[in-house]
Amino acid sequence: MLSSIQVAPGRHEDNPLSEMAKNLILWLIIAAVLLSIFQNFKGGAVPETITYTNFVDEVQAGQVRSVVVDGLVIEGERQSGVRFRTVRPDVYDSGLMGDLLNHNVNVEGREPDKASFWQQLFLAAFPILLIVGIFMFFMRQMQGGMGGGRAGPMAFGKSKARLLSEDQIKTTFADVAGVDEAKEDVRELVEFLRDPSKFQTLGGRIPRGVLMSGPPGTGKTLLARAIAGEARVPFFSISGSDFVEMFVGVGASRVRDMFEQAKKQAPCIIFIDEIDAVGRTRGGGWGGGNDEREQTLNQLLVEMDGFEGNEGVIVIAASNRPDVLDKALLRPGRFDRQVFVGLPDIRGREQILKVHVRKVPVDERLNLSIVARGTPGFSGADLANLVNEAALFAARSNKRLVTMEEFEKARDKIMMGSERRSMVMSEEDKANTAYHEAGHAIISRPCPNMTRCIRSPSSRAAARWV
Repeated sequence: MLSSIQVAPGRHEDNPLSEMAKNLILWLIIAAVLLSIFQNFKGGAVPETITYTNFVDEVQAGQVRSVVVDGLVIEGERQSGVRFRTVRPDVYDSGLMGDLLNHNVNVEGREPDKASFWQQLFLAAFPILLIVGIFMFFMRQMQGGMGGGRAGPMAFGKSKARLLSEDQIKTTFADVAGVDEAKEDVRELVEFLRDPSKFQTLGGRIPRGVLMSGPPGTGKTLLARAIAGEARVPFFSISGSDFVEMFVGVGASRVRDMFEQAKKQAPCIIFIDEIDAVGRTRGGGWGGGNDEREQTLNQLLVEMDGFEGNEGVIVIAASNRPDVLDKALLRPGRFDRQVFVGLPDIRGREQILKVHVRKVPVDERLNLSIVARGTPGFSGADLANLVNEAALFAARSNKRLVTMEEFEKARDKIMMGSERRSMVMSEEDKANTAYHEAGHAIISRPCPNMTRCIRSPSSRAAARWV
């Protein structure tokens, strides 16, 4: 019944195109570094370095074939093909050029570089800038957080709410079963998000906040996602514990940032799961009323009903303990509507089972009404686990379809634990168990509508032992 909210990229900060651009820039930087390294080593073997005196002697001996003069640096090639390199003194040698030409040496000059001051400065600072850029990139990656530009050392106060766009939410009211009354209570939220003018023309105001309470596993989170899926609006999801940090003031800053993001996406829905982690009654903190949790709660109260309106932003919260929430949080104008999502009845359990068996190949003779009748007190999450356990039992037996037998085994496993086949029972224990079960059958005999119990497997087993 319950469905976990997946972390998905948002519209602005978590845009996949921006992530692709960042990765592309990183790979371009790496390619530039590799290219520069390749350019430095592409010249082949390093030429031999000789003194200027030896160079002049080799020229006069006719051992030099060609030279390239680049300022004070002279690179040449001997008649044997061996390359060399030398640096002439910073003194004009008038006889060098004559010796080169007299000994048939091919002389080539190289024009000096005319790079501007800014180009030289950039070339000198490029390695340092590259190292600093790579260091900052990996530091941002290690910081974690929101990603897409919201991570970093200064991102502690940014909201951790995950944004699902209207195209990413596929859940509708058809996927929520067994809570018909709760769906009716929140259906007008969908109508308001679709057409706000319908209520505003009559002076009506939609509830700012809706609190969903009830036992665990009854489908509060799933119902909130179904509201966003039906209304086709963005859906922010966050847990109450995500607001609280060890640094004072961080939670309040995250609340402000979350509502700022929501206003940009309005109309939208903010879903706060387990709000009791931050919304407990004030006055019991160790910080004398100024601790981090209470500051976060105060900021949440101001954002929901402060001087600045949040038109089009509906806050939906879920909690298993509405009794511990602060009274100011539940007053009209904030969470002024409470929706109780209770355990499903027999008809609701059958509807929930029909939703969960859509993806499971079941036998056509399977009667879900009988399964629903045998699972009193089961929540939506328990029924989802029942279907999964039945499918696992069928897979262990190499069956292609899930039958009633697997559902009975799964129900017994969930209610009473795994079967202990290795346990040894004495004849006395078996007889006492048979007497006990037979007692149930005898007492049920005179009661109306209890004949079905007498025909149960446990009663038949007891009858055999008696």
